[in-house]
Amino acid sequence: MQPQQILAALANGEALSGSRLAAEAGLTRAAIWKQIEALRHRGVPIESAGAAGYRLPWPIQMLDESLIREALPSALARRIGALDLYWEIDSTSSELQRRGGSAPDLSIVMAETQTAGRGRRGRSWLSPPGLNLYISCLKRFDAGFAALSGLSLATGVIVLRALHAAGLSGARLKWPNDVLAESGKLAGILVELNGEYQGPCAAIVGIGLNLRLTSALREQAGQPICDLASLAGGTPPDRNRMAAALIASLVEGLDQFEREGFAAFADEYAEYDALRDIPLRISGATGEFEGIGAGIDERGALRVRTENGLHSIDSADVTVRRA
Repeated sequence: MQPQQILAALANGEALSGSRLAAEAGLTRAAIWKQIEALRHRGVPIESAGAAGYRLPWPIQMLDESLIREALPSALARRIGALDLYWEIDSTSSELQRRGGSAPDLSIVMAETQTAGRGRRGRSWLSPPGLNLYISCLKRFDAGFAALSGLSLATGVIVLRALHAAGLSGARLKWPNDVLAESGKLAGILVELNGEYQGPCAAIVGIGLNLRLTSALREQAGQPICDLASLAGGTPPDRNRMAAALIASLVEGLDQFEREGFAAFADEYAEYDALRDIPLRISGATGEFEGIGAGIDERGALRVRTENGLHSIDSADVTVRRA
């Protein structure tokens, strides 16, 4: 019995004894215990229930490719170049990079867990199985890199559209690629470009979306983080339906971006801009300064009002914090 099979067996939240798991798997109880410990090490909150064995504190939904496909509108499902679900992978975005030119447009890679999930500026992204969503999408463009200005911001809007479609509100956007809720970071976005500067080129859009977090994961994160369970009153939305909503929003939104650019997303971004009119401290390779968030410009650059006038910041290699 592999870790994913043990997690699936415990998914309904009922307790199962180690002896029952061992009998069903044809393994020793010691072998089952090792698999349980491996899942715990990855962040799965498996509890010991005494003589009853092991259980999760709440039911979870394992990702199911067929259920995700069924939840997609048929017209959008036909647009997807590929939809692949892995139990474990280093990174969904890395997998699309490995496929290179052989990957069709709008290829989607998902995983239950990542061993080397990446965030902005080389930070790691915690990726426990069974709890959250880790999705990457490859989008090809005939235009060059310059036409993709603002893509990470547009992707934030795309994530919010998916949340709204699922009946969830309360999230906002932090330049350049974070989705926030009141108590912390809800989702991260990583956009990686390759190809020719003048075109054609391709973007790999990676999204990590927190559906349910444990207290241990919150401590490990090193920053305030939040999950959809908090926005939904304690129970997150169905994982497969949320994945389908996010994929549908990506397909529609990336097609729209290809046709209309960031201009099609600017008003929505401004509506949910978490930094507008907020005192900010900007730090980077060239130094540090403070100012007031003044929205974004037509290219997606952050505008900051200082004593010396209005500054535009278009480099993602800076840190933006509330002053």
